[in-house]
Amino acid sequence: MLALARKAAENAYAPYSRFPVGATLRFADGGVVSAANVENASYGLSLCAETLAVAKALAQGRRGGLVAVAVAGSGARPVTPCGRCRQVISELAALDHADPLVWCADGESVLELRLSQLLPHAFGPGDLPGDPDEA
Repeated sequence: MLALARKAAENAYAPYSRFPVGATLRFADGGVVSAANVENASYGLSLCAETLAVAKALAQGRRGGLVAVAVAGSGARPVTPCGRCRQVISELAALDHADPLVWCADGESVLELRLSQLLPHAFGPGDLPGDPDEA
């Protein structure tokens, strides 16, 4: 998975930060989805690799089954998902109460954690009033 994330990072559009990141999601059925970060001159409109991978997976109709996430960057230490990406991954994982492994890598080092370690006490659908299935 890290090899796929590194390969995805090669397609990053990162002219401002010069910090390409790739992410790969693996599902219980063996399917994988990869994406790279896409920056914008209006920095707030930039999209992280992890968020794009989740959006791509959802657009493909994937609802649950997330077992692992790999994130690869070129920093001096393993790249972990930012707070926004942790929340976005959590929403996908929560669809079937998963706690996927998350591998975070730089050029050489790899950090392995569970999503719950990266985002303890995550906010999710259960924190909202009402039944989300009624919407």
